[in-house]
Amino acid sequence: MSDLSTWVPACKLEDIEQEGAIRFDHAGRTYAVYRGPDDSVYCTTGLCTHEAIHLADGLVMDYEVECPKHSGAFDYRTGEALRLPACENLRTYPAEVVDGEVRVALG
Repeated sequence: MSDLSTWVPACKLEDIEQEGAIRFDHAGRTYAVYRGPDDSVYCTTGLCTHEAIHLADGLVMDYEVECPKHSGAFDYRTGEALRLPACENLRTYPAEVVDGEVRVALG
């Protein structure tokens, strides 16, 4: 069972296209929230580790997000940097859907 005190509502599941992402800002930080092809949800830091470009504007496909500026790619499930010029992994955060609402644990 998760600690509900750390879960923050981010958006409605329907706000994110399947294999899409949206930007989520909270407490002065920015995140990217993803919806996988099977409706699973994930959350990472919102900026590319290469040049701090918003990843929610990038191409999302097959559990990968491609940075819109230099095409660096990450596995958004694990945060692993998959393609240069990105070489530093993204931080990931637990995400879940409760009654159609996407929540992320930012604790």
